[in-house]
Amino acid sequence: MKKWFAVMGDPIEHSKSPAMHNAWFEDMSIDATYIPLHVTPDQLESAVAGLKTLGASGWNVTIPHKTAIIPYLDELDELAQKMGAVNTVVRTTEGKLKGYNTDGIGFVRSLEEAVGVFHKDKPVLLVGAGGAARGIAFAMQQQGYRHVTIANRTVTNAQMIIDEMGMGRAISLQQAEETLADFSIIVQMTSAGLSTGNFSMPFSLDRLMKEAIVADIVYNPLMTPFLQAAEEKGATIVTGLGMFVHQGAIAFEHWLGNYPNTNSMIAQLKAQLGGN
Repeated sequence: MKKWFAVMGDPIEHSKSPAMHNAWFEDMSIDATYIPLHVTPDQLESAVAGLKTLGASGWNVTIPHKTAIIPYLDELDELAQKMGAVNTVVRTTEGKLKGYNTDGIGFVRSLEEAVGVFHKDKPVLLVGAGGAARGIAFAMQQQGYRHVTIANRTVTNAQMIIDEMGMGRAISLQQAEETLADFSIIVQMTSAGLSTGNFSMPFSLDRLMKEAIVADIVYNPLMTPFLQAAEEKGATIVTGLGMFVHQGAIAFEHWLGNYPNTNSMIAQLKAQLGGN
């Protein structure tokens, strides 16, 4: 029987997930399809019930439903539970709905694909303390990164994540700017990643070491203002595109047991987004 999958969000028209997953199905000769579903917050409960009734094998969850969907699921993966957010739902062989969060692990895989796996003892600075920061912080801890600092405008928000992790430290954005030379990996997760609207850099990169690795989780545009500033300083740049592709690939693996070709997909999307 043909399997089908979906992504639900509000809005959803911009999502590149359907094109990505359907391309993987075609490449791997899998008889399945993946569709976008525009689901508003007031429709969420009935949408989950409908997907279950109609036999969806699984689906992705995007803004604004990643936390709101949790009460409608039967169980959560450990990382999703820690994060309090779900981006992937799997229908188990028993017919239950299990929630996962593949965002943080997707980031770690994209980082290690770009720069290798030999940086786990180096000091990491996560800039921002929202949901994305939580996911990446827990995933980096799970994958063996030992020295994680979180910088945020409101330090107490960063400290909450640090307390849950049981390791690392929380600092202000000003402290991050003053001690930037101490960090080998910097991950930008504030609105400075956006190219539209009124954005401002979280802090100056004057003290950034040219040996540093600088990542942003935004993938459209590929070169965010933060990455552009870091590149001008000579740092190694990691765009958010790899995170997007790998979080989707991990979801794909949860559903179907195979890890799709991420390299060709990153190349395809990079071309679409005007990268080189």
